[in-house]
Amino acid sequence: MEFELSQMEVADRYKLMAASITPRPIAWVSTLSSEGVRNAAPYSFFNMMSADPPLLVLGMMQRPDGSYKDSAQNILDTGEFVVNLVSEEDAEAMNFSCIDAPPEFDELEQGNIATVPSVDVAAPRIASAPVSMECRLYKKVEAGVSTIVLGEVVRLHIAEPFIDTDNLHVDAVAMQLVARMHGAGWYTRSTDRFQMARPTYADWLKDQK
Repeated sequence: MEFELSQMEVADRYKLMAASITPRPIAWVSTLSSEGVRNAAPYSFFNMMSADPPLLVLGMMQRPDGSYKDSAQNILDTGEFVVNLVSEEDAEAMNFSCIDAPPEFDELEQGNIATVPSVDVAAPRIASAPVSMECRLYKKVEAGVSTIVLGEVVRLHIAEPFIDTDNLHVDAVAMQLVARMHGAGWYTRSTDRFQMARPTYADWLKDQK
């Protein structure tokens, strides 16, 4: 079955793409408004884009009336944000921060989500997150009903139990990160894995002889 997306309603495009492109990592984004109100919200249109410069991307859908949601508004106003990764232990707290509350609502306070100060940006980090990335706005792209934000990671925090500082080995398995799956409310654990070595052309040539 094939679909010509340009001829489909936006909601139907979203349904097909979001159910097909899985699993998606979750950026638990903490921001601070220009008035000093804290905000936290999860985004699964998220990934690493570059190491030089160190960039990540967020896809942030707008409200039905075309206005920015709180996280996007705060990022565009202040140029700063923090991306926190989500462990299974934090899944319920992350889910609470999805709440459709007004801009003055502090999801961190009302959800009893502990924070710690960031170093280079004003927005707080989520204390329990295994990884937090302090970011500054690098570029924004307005694309239909979405605002795509490129953020430059200026400081990376990895909790000590998950990092071997001698060789920079990150114990991703121990983080027990969760990811978004198909449909509303569906998530996945990262407990079923397999490994494959990347092939080389030289080895491939040998195998042809």
